[in-house]
Amino acid sequence: MKRMRRAERPENRAWSRALAVVAIVLLVGACAQTQSFLTSEDLAQKPANPRVLIMPADVELSELTAAGLQEPNAAWTSTGRSNVDAALDSLLAARNATVVRYDESGGAGSEAETQLLKLHSAVGGTILLHKYFPALALPTKKDKFDWSLGQEATALREPYGADYALFIYLRDSFASDSRKALIVVGALLGVGVQGGTQVGFASLVDLRTGEVIWFNRLVSSAGDLREPELARGATENLLDELPL
Repeated sequence: MKRMRRAERPENRAWSRALAVVAIVLLVGACAQTQSFLTSEDLAQKPANPRVLIMPADVELSELTAAGLQEPNAAWTSTGRSNVDAALDSLLAARNATVVRYDESGGAGSEAETQLLKLHSAVGGTILLHKYFPALALPTKKDKFDWSLGQEATALREPYGADYALFIYLRDSFASDSRKALIVVGALLGVGVQGGTQVGFASLVDLRTGEVIWFNRLVSSAGDLREPELARGATENLLDELPL
């Protein structure tokens, strides 16, 4: 009997396509790039002291094999996420906002909120593809920034008394010894071989509407989320021009 291939999740498809384009950007010499978008509204109506819900940072660190496959490393990921969380606390403390963290202990709405994190991953991957690369721009969104997580996001407003939710998505990879050897050989032959990369995005979502009101992309061929100071630098870049 022919085995059926398991369907790839939508959020993985969008992010995989985005990563393919990101790889091209890095191959042409990108060191560290950020570029943010804001909705047409200037947020003049935002609360004087907004209450911001910090969603669990979606962080994963991997080793890049000689074949170019990314193998997640649980220990690196745990360290990287802790460093990003610490950086978020420090960087947001200096802003004119009251910060509350999402409760990860579970509850009646935890499954729905887990799906919301996956939805953010899918929407973020789509924004990367169609907003940052003019050739892939969608005709209906070409001249405006108009994206949403839908009404599902508004369910977070009442339990946390929050005005906005901040979502963070980060991926960091490091070349294995065999991949490093391949990079050296490729250089000798005049062939570019991609090493580790650091990519991610952040979104600020209005919990009254579910609208993504600010979005920033981070692409870097350097950096290391395993190191506290470097993780802080990456997080600071990711929050560049956050309208709070």
